[in-house]
Amino acid sequence: MPSSVLLEVPALADFNKAWAELTDWLSRLDREIKSQRVIVGDLDDINDMIIKQKAILQDLEQRRPQLDELITAAQNLKNKTSNQEARTIITDRIEKIQSQWDEVHGHLQNRRQQLHEMLKDSTQWLEAKQEADQVLERAKAKLESWKEISYTVEALKKQNTELKQFSKEIRQWQINVDVANDMALKLLRDYSADDTRKVELMTDNINATWAAINKRVCEREAALESALRMLQQFYLDLEKFLAWLTEAETTANVLQDATHKEKILEDARTVRELMKQWQELQAEIDTHTDIFHNLDENGQKILRSLEGSEDAALLQRRLDNMNLRWSELRKKSLNIRSHLEASTDQWKRLHLSLQELLAWLQLKEDELKQQAPIGGDLPTVQKQNDIHRTFKRELKTKEPVIRSALETVRIFSAEQPAEVLEKVYPEPRELSPEERAHNVTKILQRQADEVRTEWDKLNLQSADWQKKIDDALERLQSLQEAMDELDLKLRQAEVFKGSWQPVGDLLIDSLQDHLEKLKVYRAELVPLKEKVHQVNDLAHRFAPSDIQLSQYNLSCVEDLNTRWKVLQVAIDERIRQLHEAHRDFGPTSQHFLTTSVQGPWERAISPNKVPYYINHETQTTCWDHPKMTELYQSLADLNNVRFSAYRTAMKLRRLQKALCLDLLSLSAACDALDQHNLKQNDQPMDILQIINCLTTIYDRLEQEHNNLVNVPLCVDMCLNWLLNVYDTGRTGRIRVLSFKTGVVSLCKAHLEDKYRYLFKQVASSTGFCDQRRLGLLLHDSIQIPRQLGEVASFGGSNIEPSVRSCFQFANNKPEIEAALFLDWMRLEPQSMVWLPVLHRVAAAETAKHQAKCNICKECPIIGFRYRSLKHFNYDICQSCFFSGRVAKGHKMHYPMVEYCTPTTSGEDVRDFAKVLKNKFRTKRYFAKHPRMVALKPASSPQLSHDDTHSRIEHYASRLAEMENTNGSYLNDSISPNESIDDEHLLIQHYCQSLNQESPLSQPRSPAQILISLESEERGELERILADLEEENRNLQAEYDRLKQQHDHKGLSPLPSPPEMMPVSPQSPRDAELIAEAKLLRQHKGRLEARMQILEDHNKQLESQLHRLRQLLEQPQADAKVNGTTLSSPSTSLQRSDSSQPMLLRVVGSQTSETMGEDELLSPPQDTSTGLEEVMEQLNNSFPSSRGHNVGSLFHMAGDLGRAMETLVTVMTDDKVLE
Repeated sequence: MPSSVLLEVPALADFNKAWAELTDWLSRLDREIKSQRVIVGDLDDINDMIIKQKAILQDLEQRRPQLDELITAAQNLKNKTSNQEARTIITDRIEKIQSQWDEVHGHLQNRRQQLHEMLKDSTQWLEAKQEADQVLERAKAKLESWKEISYTVEALKKQNTELKQFSKEIRQWQINVDVANDMALKLLRDYSADDTRKVELMTDNINATWAAINKRVCEREAALESALRMLQQFYLDLEKFLAWLTEAETTANVLQDATHKEKILEDARTVRELMKQWQELQAEIDTHTDIFHNLDENGQKILRSLEGSEDAALLQRRLDNMNLRWSELRKKSLNIRSHLEASTDQWKRLHLSLQELLAWLQLKEDELKQQAPIGGDLPTVQKQNDIHRTFKRELKTKEPVIRSALETVRIFSAEQPAEVLEKVYPEPRELSPEERAHNVTKILQRQADEVRTEWDKLNLQSADWQKKIDDALERLQSLQEAMDELDLKLRQAEVFKGSWQPVGDLLIDSLQDHLEKLKVYRAELVPLKEKVHQVNDLAHRFAPSDIQLSQYNLSCVEDLNTRWKVLQVAIDERIRQLHEAHRDFGPTSQHFLTTSVQGPWERAISPNKVPYYINHETQTTCWDHPKMTELYQSLADLNNVRFSAYRTAMKLRRLQKALCLDLLSLSAACDALDQHNLKQNDQPMDILQIINCLTTIYDRLEQEHNNLVNVPLCVDMCLNWLLNVYDTGRTGRIRVLSFKTGVVSLCKAHLEDKYRYLFKQVASSTGFCDQRRLGLLLHDSIQIPRQLGEVASFGGSNIEPSVRSCFQFANNKPEIEAALFLDWMRLEPQSMVWLPVLHRVAAAETAKHQAKCNICKECPIIGFRYRSLKHFNYDICQSCFFSGRVAKGHKMHYPMVEYCTPTTSGEDVRDFAKVLKNKFRTKRYFAKHPRMVALKPASSPQLSHDDTHSRIEHYASRLAEMENTNGSYLNDSISPNESIDDEHLLIQHYCQSLNQESPLSQPRSPAQILISLESEERGELERILADLEEENRNLQAEYDRLKQQHDHKGLSPLPSPPEMMPVSPQSPRDAELIAEAKLLRQHKGRLEARMQILEDHNKQLESQLHRLRQLLEQPQADAKVNGTTLSSPSTSLQRSDSSQPMLLRVVGSQTSETMGEDELLSPPQDTSTGLEEVMEQLNNSFPSSRGHNVGSLFHMAGDLGRAMETLVTVMTDDKVLE
């Protein structure tokens, strides 16, 4: 909004602020509504969200009065202003916020309706899913009840009937699955913006299970059909094979008979014809070999199905007959071949046959070697096993041929001569037939032995290879089963991991629940870890020298290990993220405080949890919240308040309202402290404990004052203030007592209730408090004005004088009770005077006085009202009074009375009487009897030295001792402001002198500090004494002059007090002398009382100086001086103190009636006196010695000067009266 419009219509600023706050709240609410996601299909989650939406809607409705008030205020502003631009802006903003309100309300209603529909649809889907799950369970149970296929007609028909019935049920159950799928598709389609992974996962599982069931049914149906066809075809094939077998046997018998006819083998043509017929027969036998094996295998299956029945025995006989006839047929074929081959040169045929067998054996041995090595995976080894089964079948088929050939060789060898003598001829010659036969026999025998050896060797190798295959199959089967089981478990875990929502999308309240569930799930995965170890152990048993695992198996094992590690890492990372989210965003986190600042500021957290703030525009960081910085800057506007107690109280009041602690009752604060069990006051509190307690406090305040409390901002600001007061070094810890003191001091409660509560915190279980405990309380309390740079006005940081004052008030008892503490606090001691003034400032804020300020003309007066007791109908507002403005004819030293609440008629009458009395008093009377004297604040020196605070606190402690010694100034007839004034002027003078000194000349030790103080006091004392001596000479001269006038008029000299006699009242001159003597005697009595007070004060100063000297004698020269640490203040404290002017304490008398008028009306105590006697007694009243130390001389000299000034004033007034 343009600044010109704001200047013209000031009320627009408040309207803009309220409009911006409501707009921001609606925007945050809209973002929250849009960001809220629920798990579709989870009824508990949906119900929880419905409850939250209902609460949000109620919150929105509770805010409607705020909208109505804003609209009403806008209408009033439009009616009051004539600025068209302002009216347009107001109209636009009201339309915009109404539109935004309606939009947010519509979103809430739509979302609520959507959640109810989602709840209904999810309920229907869950019911449909439950029915589908029941159907699936029934189907699984049916599948598990299936028996192995039986190869009988009746059994096959029965199984086929059962399968058809089951298929019919499957088609009926398909409806349930389809209904569940349709409901799931509806949820996925209608609520895609929410989390639908649960619905997707469950639907996929249902469909996968249903597909597996259908597949099993189809496979079963195909197997039954195949078994039925095989059963029907088996007997046909068996009959056909037996018929062929009969024909083959007939052919074999014919050939066998033909080969055994005499001389038929001598005919080569006939032999060739018979050999051709045999080859044809052998070809048919080879062709029917597979048919025979299939019939035999199928027959064995049927036998197992028919076990124990007559059909089984019949079939067994037929199979045995078939096997026997088959074997006989093969033997006949071999015999026929052997007989036909014997028709030629038998040894040649045997030789060729043996060579063929050797070649075949060598070929098979090569084939067996080629099957090695053992495969590294189950399919490869199963294939090798199938190949070797075929190989063994070939061996079994070849075995009769080999046996027949070897038998033939044996028979051939037996028919040869048993022994042929070998003769050695020197020359070669023709071999005889016997010798040739012997050589042939030897050749055949050697070949037969070689065939037998190779045959046995091949059988051993085959058996060994089969053993290796069986062992590999068993081991690989175990590995495969373990890997499959582990893979299934990992897939289930990965599906669960896939269902995880991003941590950022989780609700803050559910973080702990997710964390606990994930930890439970991690514990459930311990058996899975054992599975991983089992798989690795099985894989490591396959040594490269034994069985080399295939690359596929190695990849599977590595993949399983990788998936397991990824799953572990994902779970650990998820737990870490949840821990961090719970730490940063959970109930004990500071996340909700990030909204306390706006761009370009960002709230960050140091390692010890202390917050700090980053300005991204200037690239700078600071400890103070931006709003706190603005608040401190605004407090500088109050520095023009002349009186430090009011200045401090007004700063604290502004701070109190900014922190919303003015809304906090003492009972609510106590409840929050008890709720967090903050009972050990000496225990430290960390940042999270402070935030949790403050959050409890402000949450309750928000419930009571919804429109006034911004919880994150208030918590952050209050935390910032507490750290500035009690943890300037930002260690991240403050004591529980400090926390309680800070919060209770600024809360809304009666003053004495606060005193009682604070005293209770430091009192023992018996209800008494010693000096140490009271010192802790006062130390924590004085830190509050100290943080505002006002500590010097309240006695400094040294609380020892205040503690001593309290116990002196209690007659130096070792412990005090609550009643004595309250009585002492009612006197408003210097270190705690800011707290009751704060209460008066708070009470005066809303006070409206029906009077007009005579200076600024404000009517009515809001706040404090100051009524003159000198002039009728003369009032001053607090702004004019605090700034020192006066009207013509009225002086600041005139008596005034302060009102923080509207006056009553009784007070008006009383003040009228006082004004009437004061009308008859002279100006000199008011100059002598000031009613309210306020010292103007000295400008703050630019402190650049580390021990400046210590020096000021040293002076302040002396002021506190003076206050404690003198008691309350409220009832003194003579104001002590003159002596206080001197002290303040000295402090101001000393602070200003610090600016002129170089840093190198500054004292660094307590001894140097004391020397510096004494040297300055000595010089000041000498100047004051010189002035007093001069003034004393003037007084003596004046006395001599008055005496001469007295003698010149012929009056007798004034006798000494013992010689005084009553004077005749008939003489006017004697009456005047009596009146003069009366006044002098009254002044003498007051001076004597004052001197007694000053002597007591002198004793206190001497004891103070004695303690300082004792400290100087200690070896730790840098420890503490008078209880004030000389260490350098922290950076943040320097920044805070230097940014505020150093303001001195306001000292004023009570604005009610004083004793001066009563003294004037009191009867004379003596009838005659003399001026000489008064002077003599006045001189005798002061000690002749200058004291034992510089401090006592300083104060005694000051008091002497003021006493002389009073005497001169009296004498001068008397002269005027004459």
